[in-house]
Amino acid sequence: MKFFKTTISHLQDDIFGGLTAGFVALPLALAFGVQSGMGAIAGLYSAIALGIMAAWFGGTPTLISGPTALVTVVSAVIIATAINTSESMDDAMGTIVATFLLAGVFQLFLGLIKAGHYIHYIPYPVISGFISGIGVLLILLQLFPFLGHTSPQNISDIFAELPGILNQINYAAVGLAGSTIAIIYLFPKISKIIPSSFAALILLTITSTLLGLDVTIISDIHIDLPQFKINTFKSLNWFDLSTIILPAMTIAVLGAIDSLLTSVVIDKKTKTKYNSNREMIGQGLGNMLSAAIGGIPGAGATMRSMNNINAGGKTSLSGVIHSILLLTLLFFAGNYAAYIPLPVLAGILITVGIDIINYKEIKCFIHAPRTDAVIMLIILGLTVFIDLFQAVAIGVVMAVILFMKKISLIMEGKTVEPYPKDFIDEKAWEDEGNLPEEIQKKVFIKHFDNTIFLEFANKFHTMTKSLPEVRIVIMRMKRVSYLDQTGIIAIKEAITVLQDNNILLVITEIQHQPLDMLKKSRIIPYLIPQENLYVDFQHAIQTVKASNIATLASDTKLDKSFSIESITIQNT
Repeated sequence: MKFFKTTISHLQDDIFGGLTAGFVALPLALAFGVQSGMGAIAGLYSAIALGIMAAWFGGTPTLISGPTALVTVVSAVIIATAINTSESMDDAMGTIVATFLLAGVFQLFLGLIKAGHYIHYIPYPVISGFISGIGVLLILLQLFPFLGHTSPQNISDIFAELPGILNQINYAAVGLAGSTIAIIYLFPKISKIIPSSFAALILLTITSTLLGLDVTIISDIHIDLPQFKINTFKSLNWFDLSTIILPAMTIAVLGAIDSLLTSVVIDKKTKTKYNSNREMIGQGLGNMLSAAIGGIPGAGATMRSMNNINAGGKTSLSGVIHSILLLTLLFFAGNYAAYIPLPVLAGILITVGIDIINYKEIKCFIHAPRTDAVIMLIILGLTVFIDLFQAVAIGVVMAVILFMKKISLIMEGKTVEPYPKDFIDEKAWEDEGNLPEEIQKKVFIKHFDNTIFLEFANKFHTMTKSLPEVRIVIMRMKRVSYLDQTGIIAIKEAITVLQDNNILLVITEIQHQPLDMLKKSRIIPYLIPQENLYVDFQHAIQTVKASNIATLASDTKLDKSFSIESITIQNT
């Protein structure tokens, strides 16, 4: 009886969560479809296919997947290139579908070989620079639609042609786009039940239609049951497959990063643990189905997932319901989508671009090591002004170089692994022998060997479940001589996990550079009070012995008003 009640309760929650996510996804799917160059219907097909497959086969139960800013901007470049090198859109479809299908295959392969875990080793400056660059790029690409004109695909052309367009502004388009932005940011203050982007889409489409405003509308959307595009492969040059491999790999890797970072955010929200390899399998199958029916690639979407969770979504059924709603709207209200003004979609995409620029983390880079800041700025600049694929290629090279640098530091410390193979049963250091039994049960000692990766923070989820009696964690950092921005983010993530479980964090033997970094990032003293730092391990143990562990752990003296900045990527 209890199981039955729980199932019914989850069903109700998943229905509300899925419906809410679906209404949020509708305007975004249409907007991303238009932005890609494949048309609004391609974005809708993507949301439907990815929503079902990634939810059913993925490793993050409440994740909502569909077209996202990061993947769509890259896809738009691929589509534009294919069209420019072909005689017609029909001729280009073979290359486009094959590229997107291969991207899904690559993601599926990553999941099958259990490589999803390694996405977390990509240095944060590379990720931050690329994501923020995509945000800037998305905003720039919407300047022309905002003013009522079709946008060039190249940034150089946008800057070159913008002065001439300023003399031909369509003020009706500016009014609609501006009103869209205003509604998206102000409507939540009136009602949080109806998604603000959906409200803007409906209200302004009706207004534009009734007033007969002279603005460009979608108009060319064709409502039909999705059909497999296998026949498009007839136009593909099978002797030139090398031209689609790099773009496909780019989409696969960026989609993986997009999805797994969103999964991390969901874990923090729901206190769960996602399966990165299963998620890659789900995303791969979803992108393969999307490509096969003429949709664009996508990934896990942060905003839609948060809407799902906040509305009550508990299981993967919510993602399926989200797709069923979109499919229903496609058939019963799809014809009305033809009247949606493009300036409204431009306004929606501008807010997306604004949201995914990681302003707070960019500000943190002011105090970051110079190498991290330079890498972030280089990737951001390449993404916006040069070429997306070159930015990805150079970012990967920089990631490898940074990884090698860290490994060299590890080797200098006479160890060969970034972490012990077993996070829980670490080998004690020489000065940790003969600790009292009470301390062994309630104090967890974490060792570091010259480097800290993002992934280590997730290990604390396992620790808190496997060792429920632990009330204090001691981080021994005497072998950490250098702390970069990735390490800072990882420590912040670890603090979040420990705080959620009411576990006190103590740091011992910290060296000058890491201490300086923790102070500049304000982790000390806001998240780790000065009194929780100890010059040596034995001093920390003596304090723990002399104190009541329960009292010591509960008196954290943290500034609760200080917000922990996470690696959240607002990919909407």
